[in-house]
Amino acid sequence: MDRSPVLLLNQNYQPLNVCDVRRAFVLLGRGKAETLEITDAVIRSAYEIHPEPSILRLLYMVKRPLHQRRLSRREVFVRDRHTCQYCGRQNGRLTLDHVVPRSRGGEHSWTNIVSACNHCNHRKAGRTPREANMLLRREPRPPRPNPYAFFHLGHIQDQWRPYLPWLDSRPETNGAYAAAGGD
Repeated sequence: MDRSPVLLLNQNYQPLNVCDVRRAFVLLGRGKAETLEITDAVIRSAYEIHPEPSILRLLYMVKRPLHQRRLSRREVFVRDRHTCQYCGRQNGRLTLDHVVPRSRGGEHSWTNIVSACNHCNHRKAGRTPREANMLLRREPRPPRPNPYAFFHLGHIQDQWRPYLPWLDSRPETNGAYAAAGGD
């Protein structure tokens, strides 16, 4: 059986996952889902020919908890849009800066860490921004929970676009996580 991707939606049409055709047929066979869109391909069994589903919707609601994003370099850079929070430069050489230095009791938390270029990080050194006469462009805060953070796609089928709220309407073939992950 084919391993083509199938978009799986919750009962309220919210994207849940991408599964393969085999899993889609199991959900359909057990009466747990309905087909919303099909592809041009067919699946042949010993006695029947079935159209290959592209989008399924569950007939019941699945509650998915919102997961807070893990504090990491990559996530801080994404939150800060790869921009130094002191001078506003966007370059590839960013570091993490503790607003209140750890040596002075500052926490390692979303509200105390910002992206900073090497120059600004060295200029600020072990001082607070006020002591270093530097202003933060934005107050650091935890990123909002993203219900689609788990949703990593390679190729997005055109049929899926109306069901993926973080995409614009232009057809593209690249992944959509970057568009979903920004705060």
